Amino acid sequence: MHVVQISNMLIPALIFYIIAMGLSQKRDIYGCFTKGAKEGMKTVAGIVPTLIGLMIAVGVLRASGFLDFFCKIIGNAIDGFASGFPNELISLFVVKLFSSSAATGLALDIYKEYGTDSFAGLATSLALASTETVFYTMSVYFMAVKVSKTRWTLAGALLATFSGLVASVVLAGMMTGAH
Repeated sequence: MHVVQISNMLIPALIFYIIAMGLSQKRDIYGCFTKGAKEGMKTVAGIVPTLIGLMIAVGVLRASGFLDFFCKIIGNAIDGFASGFPNELISLFVVKLFSSSAATGLALDIYKEYGTDSFAGLATSLALASTETVFYTMSVYFMAVKVSKTRWTLAGALLATFSGLVASVVLAGMMTGAH
């Protein structure tokens, strides 16, 4: 049996397991499902404005040219100790904080320009795999559970993201012999 066949059977097996457990405990399976679906829809309705706001903000930053301007400033600072560092990576790293789908669009542009096996391509792949959309995730989850005091969450998330980005660049450099 191939791995693909096993993974294709996992979800149906999990669903049947849940149904069997519900029947063995004499629960109203359909009632529990609809109750959970209603609660899920309330959560979605509560976070949609936040999602729309984040998408608009990222779109405005990109369309206005502010993102490019901001990334050039950071790129000039980085160029002092890492010459030849692609500015597109900086854009990707900044956008990734807000939107994974926008970062994926930038990643495709990087792959087209530099190639997937280049330093920029590998750093992009590693960064997308090892970081999270900090502001998106915080806003969605904290809005869903109505958390207003985030304390050290933002600082910790930014530190973890920065660490993931540095590791991505270092590993990509080791794999390609660059930087």
